[in-house]
Amino acid sequence: MNTKPQLNRALGLSTAILLVISSMIGSGVFKKIAPMSATLMDNNLILLAWVLAGVVSMFGVFSYSGLASLTEEGGGQFEYFRIIYGKFFAFLFGWTCFFVIQSASISSIAFVFSESVNNLFNFKNPTEGWKEVSIFNYIFPFQNSGVKIFAILAIVILTIINYFGVKKGGLLNDIFSYTKIGGILFLIVVGFLLGGDAGADDAATNPIIKPEDFNLISAMFTAMLMAFWAYDGWINLAYIGGEVKNPKKNIPIAIIGGTAIVMIIYVVVNYVYMRVMPINNFIEINNAGNQIAAAEVAREILPGIGFTIISILIMICTFGATNASLMSSPRIYHRMATQKLFFKSFGKVHPKYHTPHISLFFQMVWCSVLVISGTFDQLTDMLIFASFIFYGAGALGLIIMKRKGKITAKVFGYPYVPAIFVLFCICLTINNVITAPELSLTGLSFFLIGIPVYFYLKKQYANNKNETTE
Repeated sequence: MNTKPQLNRALGLSTAILLVISSMIGSGVFKKIAPMSATLMDNNLILLAWVLAGVVSMFGVFSYSGLASLTEEGGGQFEYFRIIYGKFFAFLFGWTCFFVIQSASISSIAFVFSESVNNLFNFKNPTEGWKEVSIFNYIFPFQNSGVKIFAILAIVILTIINYFGVKKGGLLNDIFSYTKIGGILFLIVVGFLLGGDAGADDAATNPIIKPEDFNLISAMFTAMLMAFWAYDGWINLAYIGGEVKNPKKNIPIAIIGGTAIVMIIYVVVNYVYMRVMPINNFIEINNAGNQIAAAEVAREILPGIGFTIISILIMICTFGATNASLMSSPRIYHRMATQKLFFKSFGKVHPKYHTPHISLFFQMVWCSVLVISGTFDQLTDMLIFASFIFYGAGALGLIIMKRKGKITAKVFGYPYVPAIFVLFCICLTINNVITAPELSLTGLSFFLIGIPVYFYLKKQYANNKNETTE
């Protein structure tokens, strides 16, 4: 009889859907219109990029909805990869999540949250005199210290809340999800009612760009990569699958429904942006480098209070997204440890609150280190590159397991949807290696560092087993 504390299945379908939405809606929906405008220079193409990125994301969602039938355990992709490809590849995924994919994402979103608060309250920098101090002229730990301290404080507070139970973290997620959806809907309604028709003016003065004017395919691909940052996060629910009620049924419904809702919101809100302001304004915002496109739109339609309203909305969205990622990610490391693929302490569950408290703690520490270092922006540039390698591996795994008869659940569009998604992931990865070789090699190095760690842990667990049997 197993007397060890176990994770509780406390999250229902509605909370699961809201967790997907909250994980996805962070800062991207407020900012990406500017660089996408500079890249595509046409309203119709920008909306097309959002739609195509959403469709590709949905292809991934449909593929992973099939993988959800493999297990009722938590850990998401890690657990899927362990079943499909074995322990080695699964470990490399989890290792990369801890050091790059999930931790850098949490740190980045928390930093954006802190910056949005700073826009309203203007933090002091207690280490201003040391801001030029650096490590290898690359890491500047004392720069923007006020923003960094507040970001770390947010991470610590959210960790404490999630330490005391998944239901508390889920309740907080529900509150912020409803608030952020309401805030974005308010922006959409106000934009329709008070905004002009700048898009029509653009169409009259700047007709759709002709293919011979620039490389349309390359530009569209670049713009879609920007949109993918905003769409990313739908997989987070699978990580916490061990605490979702009836996961084989609810996880597919939640990730499909949540992603579809977010896709509609993104397309509509970007359409509203372009009704309010002409595309040249967004290009200027992108060139300025220190402005948030949605804030400038709100300032246009609600002079005086628009910037404040959007700053508060971004605070809510980024705080909620930080909580959603922070809550789900430790379940990967917990599951890894229970399978003897990570440090043993990460597998412990709190005897009273039934949370992976050790995983939460070490995640908090590493995320705080990334915030202090300021290197998470460089790391997040690798997120989409690294994420799509593993996304593609999951969709390929679906095909493998369907052919073996291990997955009998019906998957929308099978086998064409997962096959197209795999091909897209391969193309995206190759494109990144060609266009950003240094970034790709850096991401690959994090991946490869995990190889000796895997064999070290394997040896440690083997030695412990031998000691206990002697």
